[in-house]
Amino acid sequence: MIEMPNGIAPDQCLIGGQWRPPAGGEYLDLLNPSDGSTLCAIARGTSADVDAAVDSAKAALNGDWGAATAVERGRILTKIGQYVLKHVDLLATLEAQDVGKPLTQARNDAIALARYLEFYGGAADKVHGQTIPYMEGYTVYTLREPHGVTGHIVPWNYPMQIIGRSVGAALAMGNACVLKPAEEACLTALAFAEIARDAGLPDGALNVVSGLGAEAGAALSTHKDVHHISFTGSVGVGKLIQKAAAENIVPVTLELGGKSPQVVFADADLDAALPFLVNAGIQNAGQTCSASSRILVQDSLLDEVTTRMTEAYGALIAAPALEDKHVGPLVSHRQKAIVNSFLEKGADLTIAAQGVISDSAPDTGAYVAPTLFADVAPDHSLAQDEIFGPVQVIIPFKDENESIAIANGTDYGLVASCWSRDGARQMRMAKKLRAGQVFVNNYGAGGGVELPFGGSGHSGHGREKGFEALFSFSTVKTVATYHG
Repeated sequence: MIEMPNGIAPDQCLIGGQWRPPAGGEYLDLLNPSDGSTLCAIARGTSADVDAAVDSAKAALNGDWGAATAVERGRILTKIGQYVLKHVDLLATLEAQDVGKPLTQARNDAIALARYLEFYGGAADKVHGQTIPYMEGYTVYTLREPHGVTGHIVPWNYPMQIIGRSVGAALAMGNACVLKPAEEACLTALAFAEIARDAGLPDGALNVVSGLGAEAGAALSTHKDVHHISFTGSVGVGKLIQKAAAENIVPVTLELGGKSPQVVFADADLDAALPFLVNAGIQNAGQTCSASSRILVQDSLLDEVTTRMTEAYGALIAAPALEDKHVGPLVSHRQKAIVNSFLEKGADLTIAAQGVISDSAPDTGAYVAPTLFADVAPDHSLAQDEIFGPVQVIIPFKDENESIAIANGTDYGLVASCWSRDGARQMRMAKKLRAGQVFVNNYGAGGGVELPFGGSGHSGHGREKGFEALFSFSTVKTVATYHG
């Protein structure tokens, strides 16, 4: 039996502050990837539910939520963050069961969700316009205003974190939100909506419709009364959403994935680098858009890095999520099949090391052993395509110029890292690496709620996190007053 905040049923949609069954009366089974069992049923929302949710959001903008000042919005978001912290253990358990990630990682995600709400709660009244010097007799200034109704299509790998960085920012700017969580993992999205409602978020400011992407997701992305869409997910679906949004001429924030490199030079502090080299590739079983799936190593350090990463991989254990080992199952057997197909493509490569699947992991779970490939050519499929599983490749390079060519030699441009003690090289690499975030002698900077996040190329466009997210969820109005 799934425990939800305030005893709500997970098979309903939140529309206008009320939990209600789906309009079509149909439901989907939500599976536990650790053992393949059915966790519960969720609502199979349709266009009718999306229509009702959008109408509810519009009503909220014309009601209490639209009338709230920036200070009031900030206080509400801060209070929601405090309520999230009261439910951290419950949210972590739900996320671990639903996504398959180890319990510690799920708990960190719940804490990050609260941190996003704290940040955007504090930032809500600090988004300012400008005064613009202009011709004599004019006073000109700009205002930042909400788009209106915003649509949020959230993936299954990090539901809580992505809700925090997109819904949190949108609410802070005064938008009203319609959230469509992934059908594979939506329990924490539903739980968060109830927590926000309990904390005093006005009815209709946040609406949640679960269901299939091809049904509820498509209805949301094509809705004529949705004024901005935020999507995190695959390149293929991102293209569909951008095309749909173009029909209504609304802006889209797309975060689509990556093939992120860590570049390790001969002068790197390998003791400091090693935990980042491994953990950035296997966190959430590698199902992370910013996962570091490519390790680029200078020739003279190649043997040592390969040896030490091999030793680290040999200690990795994949096990059921609630056992809280290094790696949990993949989110589904479909995802497991995708990852296994990539492993088959690597049959011609050298497997340097693999972790183990625990004896406690049932055959009905979606487990893949963490796998490290050595001496991989930069143009190999495993070095070019996003695998979205616990798979890393080591790629050798000769010098700085070659490392840049390899690092930038994919369709993606999300995150990159450089490991070197040479300050001049650090500056050159930071400038030349094609990525929305570049880390020097670290990877990820602890998540960085304050740090703008997004990419280029097939990694998408627009930025989430920090104040950049607030700007993207607003539109600029210029006011020019002639007074003589």
